[in-house]
Amino acid sequence: MAESFMGMLKREEVNGQTYRNRIETEASIGPFIEDVYNRQRLHSALGYRAPVDFEAMAASPPAWLCPRRDSSTVISSACNRLLHS
Repeated sequence: MAESFMGMLKREEVNGQTYRNRIETEASIGPFIEDVYNRQRLHSALGYRAPVDFEAMAASPPAWLCPRRDSSTVISSACNRLLHS
């Protein structure tokens, strides 16, 4: 896993860059990891979704648990508890 990450980092951020010192290197790579890799880049472990999209999906209750308003009050109550917990 670490080898895969390092290969991606080299391909997508480091190759073609010239860094003058460690501070400049960290200033470039840190934001790349936080903004691109951790938020936007598609991850195979997440079903080729971006982490932001996966987290939003995981935070939402499944559709079968939140039926339309004309369905059972008990199920709708469970859905409301999940949405507001």
